[in-house]
Amino acid sequence: MKYEVLNLKKDIEEKLIQLQNENVIDRIWEKDYTVWGKSPEEISNRLGWLDSPQVTRKSYNEIIKFVNDIKSEGFTHALLLGMGGSSLAPEVFRFIFEVQNGYLDLSILDSTDPDYIQQKAAAFDPEKTLYIVSTKSGGTVETISFMKFFYNQTLAKVGKEKVSNHFIAITDPGSGLEKMAQELKFRKIFLNDPNIGGRFSALSLFGIVPAALIGLDIEKILAQAEEELINSKKSKDKIKENNSALLGTVMGVLANKAIDKITFIISPKFSSFGAWAEQLIAESTGKIGKGILPVVLESVEEPQYYSADRLFVYLKLKDDDTFDNKALRLKSAGHPMIEIQLDDIYELGREFFRWEFATAVAGYLMNIPPFDQPNVEQAKIIARQMMKEYQTNGSLPELTSTLQEGGIKIYGDIKPENISDVLPKFLDKCKGGKNYVTIQAYLTPDKRTTELLQSLRTSIQKKYNVATTLGYGPRFLHSTGQLHKGDGGNGYFIQFIADNKMDVPIPDNAGSDNSSITFGILKRAQLLGDRQTLVDNNRKVITIDLSSQLKNLEKFLIK
Repeated sequence: MKYEVLNLKKDIEEKLIQLQNENVIDRIWEKDYTVWGKSPEEISNRLGWLDSPQVTRKSYNEIIKFVNDIKSEGFTHALLLGMGGSSLAPEVFRFIFEVQNGYLDLSILDSTDPDYIQQKAAAFDPEKTLYIVSTKSGGTVETISFMKFFYNQTLAKVGKEKVSNHFIAITDPGSGLEKMAQELKFRKIFLNDPNIGGRFSALSLFGIVPAALIGLDIEKILAQAEEELINSKKSKDKIKENNSALLGTVMGVLANKAIDKITFIISPKFSSFGAWAEQLIAESTGKIGKGILPVVLESVEEPQYYSADRLFVYLKLKDDDTFDNKALRLKSAGHPMIEIQLDDIYELGREFFRWEFATAVAGYLMNIPPFDQPNVEQAKIIARQMMKEYQTNGSLPELTSTLQEGGIKIYGDIKPENISDVLPKFLDKCKGGKNYVTIQAYLTPDKRTTELLQSLRTSIQKKYNVATTLGYGPRFLHSTGQLHKGDGGNGYFIQFIADNKMDVPIPDNAGSDNSSITFGILKRAQLLGDRQTLVDNNRKVITIDLSSQLKNLEKFLIK
């Protein structure tokens, strides 16, 4: 790892001395909660990730036997039902390593969008599909809703005697999912170390079981992680050799200097790593009025389009020069940059652990407890209240629009004269160096929609010189949602929603046809809950109901 921070090198060296003097590295490994707070709550029971490589290795034979059994029974596909920490690491494994010959083709479902759910349902033959129900708490509303829907779909196809053979669970001991899985006689229940938070769970069973199903050499992944683990224990006079601590120190020092937007430039083959790092950093550091904004998959532009609030991380695979010239120009223009080169994609195991440890160190330097997520819970509570209201009254709360034009409705504090005036008016006071813009797409994920949203994102980035992020809802609620409500309040939030072609009932119980709510209602409640939480935390937010997704989205592209 190399880094260039110009006139801040002295500050970083001073903080490394502070880490030495306060014995922080050794205290982390002793699982001393006072590194981050005065109370052990939400700290002492969240440090199991430090031991993940060794603890997971104990399950190696069990995992390999399970995978071989699944293959021998003719399963060809796996669909992981999960959100946030339960789904992001498996997604990274799938995109980077693809599927090895003879193993299961893994896909991820982490959207409550009805059209997207129907697409997944149509794409998978239940007779050849293994459904992985993955949630730490065992009560994540999206995950349990997915499970009930696909259980019923599989039941109708394979019958009562075989349906349970198609389902496994990954969860914490004693969780609600463990109980449901036992009652429904799931073929396998993997119980994870309960002392690991979701976003720190990549090297636990939550990440490694799906990785094994697509044919990864999980021993090699864990070995890479253990090498970084050993390096991260270096302290005192060897602390400068501790790359994990050094990375966290750079992150924390620069964030305290308002260089608080870590912008990832990643080799295309490795690019999916950004989404995992995004959740880790955003949920861990975005709270009590502070935060580091991770920026992933933003268009890499010329230096003049970036303000002085950026720290670039160039994560490249050996022999891949895709972004070498652009990264060099950014560094030459004086932007601080961290460079990490990977010799092999299996070094992903090393990067998972490196960034977990670095984020813990950054939290210490920023005086932020990195292991809780208070504002995520705040949004969930409001969404649940809205769903109860729907079940009681048959309707969700209605917003009052400030403009209606061509089927499009605008909700927010601004009063635009027409559609073309909406975003310029909303972003009128948005300035680079402090602010950022987040596009929250409660839309059906597809290639064309993503292209249009990325185009909008790039035009905002270049016009206002601000950092931009993009996330599909409700997926981002489990990743960047904490930072949106818990940081310093410098974000501008653009929410999009549109009509679905269909709606899909959520079964009240697995195996029952009764339903009191739909995925469409759940998605709408999540948007409204997210919006209300942003408003309650004095964030700048505008909600745009497109009615027709693709047709009307094009009208908001900034020229």
